[in-house]
Amino acid sequence: MERRSVLALAPAILLLRPGRARAQDAGPIRLRDLYNRDLTFSDLALANEGRRIEVDGYMAPPLRAESTFFVLTKMPMAVCPFCEPGQTWPDDILAVYARRVVEVVPFNVPLRASGVLELGDHVDPELGFYSKVRLADATYDRT
Repeated sequence: MERRSVLALAPAILLLRPGRARAQDAGPIRLRDLYNRDLTFSDLALANEGRRIEVDGYMAPPLRAESTFFVLTKMPMAVCPFCEPGQTWPDDILAVYARRVVEVVPFNVPLRASGVLELGDHVDPELGFYSKVRLADATYDRT
């Protein structure tokens, strides 16, 4: 194979690397892309577990003041979508555990959250909030 042919194929080969994190170079992940239709985790979610990702959404009203936790929603919500174990987990919310106390943002202001993706059932010991997917060590900014 000629050198030019190898160089021309290099970008395609890099795209096919197993475990490559889309989030690192393709912008924010959409909430719906974390799940398959049957609400199992998507290949994208599984490939990014334990990695820092970005997700766009809206801050639901917090469960309590002076918290490092909030819920990121796909659409603006005036009330917090609180879930309990055993109920169907909605595929359009994401628990966000921030690095510091959350500065509440109005529910209709778009945000971009960045954090380490964690998958699997979890009940927050302090708030009792149940989540299937969350961002840990998160930061967020208005978009």
